[in-house]
Amino acid sequence: MRILKQLLSVVALCSVAFAATASPAAPISGVEYQTLATPQPTDTGKKIEVIEFFAYYCPHCNNLEPMLEAWVKKQGDNIVFKRVHVPRDESVLPQQKLFFTLEAMGLLPQYHKKVFNAMHVERNRLNRDEQVFDWVAANGIDRQKFIDTYRSFGVQAKVKRADGMMDSYKIDSWPTLIVDGRFQASPHLAAAGMQGNPSEAELQTAALQVMDFLVAKAKAEKK
Repeated sequence: MRILKQLLSVVALCSVAFAATASPAAPISGVEYQTLATPQPTDTGKKIEVIEFFAYYCPHCNNLEPMLEAWVKKQGDNIVFKRVHVPRDESVLPQQKLFFTLEAMGLLPQYHKKVFNAMHVERNRLNRDEQVFDWVAANGIDRQKFIDTYRSFGVQAKVKRADGMMDSYKIDSWPTLIVDGRFQASPHLAAAGMQGNPSEAELQTAALQVMDFLVAKAKAEKK
């Protein structure tokens, strides 16, 4: 019994020590972020590729968006930022195609936040093609030009590629961020190094601190 108590004490001390060393400012692979077993290729040269896997219907993605936008702006020329709208089922497909159509038409910077607002503030589900077409027309986008792009081979190919990327990057929750095709970070992962019961805003802040570390790490290793 005494030996068991001693072992439990050692385990407890080790846990405390580990929690003390793990933090968003000095994250550890396998704790606040994951290193992909199979790195994925990037095409951004000396700049660091950052990919966000997200969904318009996801409330956590909606909540992260303002902080992530500010983070991307702060990174400036350090990174090339990309987004991938994840698939789920037929009700999400119109939202996914909406994203890739806006991207193909060069309208994403102008309308990305408006789509989040439509879904999470105005409660427009955008889960049918006609709902999407009505929404874009009401927001000043040429309806027919949008529909032609929405139904194009190029958008279909992007939807199919998103499915494949989910498998390649081992995405099982969102929002998730990938750095340099090698590192995976998220508010959920950042929670591993935090004490108590952090708020969602605190988790998001921690995740972006982890991202700072990963971008710097990836940039140093490119030299």
